[in-house]
Amino acid sequence: MKTTEKIAVVGAGSWGTGLANVFADAGHDVTLWGRDSEIIKAINVQHENPKYLKGIQLNPKLKASSDLSLILKESHWIVCAIPTQQIRTVFKPLASLIKNKLIINTSKGIEVGTLLRVSEIFNEIAPEAIYSILSGPSFALEVAKRLPTAVTLASQKLEEAVKVQQASATPYFRSYTSRDVVGVEFAGALKNVIAIASGIVTGLNLGYNAQAALINRGITEIMRIAKAFHADPFTFLGLAGTGDLILTCTGPLSRNRKVGVLLGEGKKLDQIQKELGGVAEGVYTAKSAYELSQKAGIELPITEQVYQILYENSTPTTALQSLMGRELKEEW
Repeated sequence: MKTTEKIAVVGAGSWGTGLANVFADAGHDVTLWGRDSEIIKAINVQHENPKYLKGIQLNPKLKASSDLSLILKESHWIVCAIPTQQIRTVFKPLASLIKNKLIINTSKGIEVGTLLRVSEIFNEIAPEAIYSILSGPSFALEVAKRLPTAVTLASQKLEEAVKVQQASATPYFRSYTSRDVVGVEFAGALKNVIAIASGIVTGLNLGYNAQAALINRGITEIMRIAKAFHADPFTFLGLAGTGDLILTCTGPLSRNRKVGVLLGEGKKLDQIQKELGGVAEGVYTAKSAYELSQKAGIELPITEQVYQILYENSTPTTALQSLMGRELKEEW
């Protein structure tokens, strides 16, 4: 018989709401935290997130609250569903409340400045917490609509990943366990950068051949840096690797791909930010990943060109010329 867990989901955006709904559908006691009082009220009264998932009925047992300290104190498991760059600000003041608890991270990125992965951030904030990461091809809207979804759940303590795997299983949501936290984190973070590049290809109308080549070389690039940090190469053949990369690079719901499309069409980042109402995670990760590659002496040509476009006033056309003009070499 499945044990009922008391779960706090931190982040009431589309993904946090969708995943909170998965755990509620699986029969758990779930409270979703967010700052927007209108969203909190709507989830509790109308069972809907009108800002991010308008028209989708959520599990009526799903609760929402703006009192983060209270729900962290009362919960056994904590799901992190906020942008990577906000994790330290949100969790550090409440570090004592997540001590020895199970963290299920779903944020994908590398912290700007420190160049730390999310597991490393949490290790600084609360080293006693038990860390796991959930990642894979999973658009929030489709999860919320209860469409079939499969993801990877990684933890250094496999038995903890198995617990979450069983606890999150529903007729529409399935996960596969892994021990490769490092690989899953790099795959989830860097695929957003490649998705920006894939969007640029679309925005420039370069065709499907170019996009297929870009995606393939992108996974090679991700594997290159992850290998330097001792990740398992098989991770990149799985859901957290090629699965998530293909979805994010080609799916119309991908925010990172949308940023790339608009860049390819000639728009500037500040203009894109206004149009989208914010910046996708890959914009920050491009900077962190580029700096990490420079520090580690690892060649990441696609990431470098995305960084140049975003931060050094390069143009998509110049980036294309740079990539196509690189020295010819053996594939492997």
